[in-house]
Amino acid sequence: MARPPEKPKKPATRQARLAEALRANLKRRKAQARVRAEPKSGPDETKGG
Repeated sequence: MARPPEKPKKPATRQARLAEALRANLKRRKAQARVRAEPKSGPDETKGG
């Protein structure tokens, strides 16, 4: 008998799922911190006109 097609691999355990969420959150927060650390432009440059 043929085996059914495999489902996409997902973290099987709660701990693995939480670890993946933690890594994604860390990447997102680091990206936000990099944006905030960039020098801010003056008010004339942000209005585009």
